[in-house]
Amino acid sequence: MSAVIDIRNLSARTHVGPILRGVSLSVGAGEVMALVGESGAGKSTIAKAVLGILPAGIQVTGGNILFEGTDLLALPPSQLRGLLGVRIALIPQDPLTSLNPARRIGEQLTDGLRLRARMSRADAFAVALKLLNDVQIRDPELVLRRYPHELSGGMRQRVLIAQAFSLNPHVIIADEPTTALDVTVQKQVLRLIRNMQREHRTTLLFVTHDLGVVAQISDRMTVLYGGKVLEQGATAQVLRAPQHPYTRALLAASPRYDMPEQSLKPVPEALIAELKREISS
Repeated sequence: MSAVIDIRNLSARTHVGPILRGVSLSVGAGEVMALVGESGAGKSTIAKAVLGILPAGIQVTGGNILFEGTDLLALPPSQLRGLLGVRIALIPQDPLTSLNPARRIGEQLTDGLRLRARMSRADAFAVALKLLNDVQIRDPELVLRRYPHELSGGMRQRVLIAQAFSLNPHVIIADEPTTALDVTVQKQVLRLIRNMQREHRTTLLFVTHDLGVVAQISDRMTVLYGGKVLEQGATAQVLRAPQHPYTRALLAASPRYDMPEQSLKPVPEALIAELKREISS
């Protein structure tokens, strides 16, 4: 399987110190790769680096991010902007703050279609209507006329999913898109993202801290700590027989709905101390 996203020895730092330490991973065409780890592991930094939206205080100090063979880090900003939304799209974490509160849903869904796909207003609204049907929103004609605050959290997230898929991008980056949702809605949204990804054969880079989510949605997974890759592999294999002590500790600290009697174990402090020494050396 050829790599659509190929990250090679990516390093980044702030004025405080390194935050990515030689990260390498690849994502094949039509594959779902999960980036998993606790807060501060570097998951969202990797995602933002691919999108070219790193905060001003973060500097890439080495490595390459190849998208279909082109190094995104070497592109001028104007060329990179030309890829965003069209060939690389984002499903952000917070659906409320990611939508413009002063504009109707229909306007926000059709902007990209009219600007990037050069559609007429009528054609763009027809596509937006189909997209809302695809993400299983009831009464989509009414929703197109609504403002974001008039929708539930789950509906807003479905709108963002529709927006991400609207121009049939080759890659979608989902940055913890179910964090703000309750468990029932989270399950529905995960199923929806997976179904849409399969239908469109889209490559998906999925950022999460939740191993339960990883098990539901990903083909392969990368475990990170302190900006360093600790383990990679097929999701089923890693979850069944993790090789790194940190991965095993994460699994032991995660609730198992199929084993409710199993007590949770915190990640040992001695392991954390050992990892900190390892990544600092």
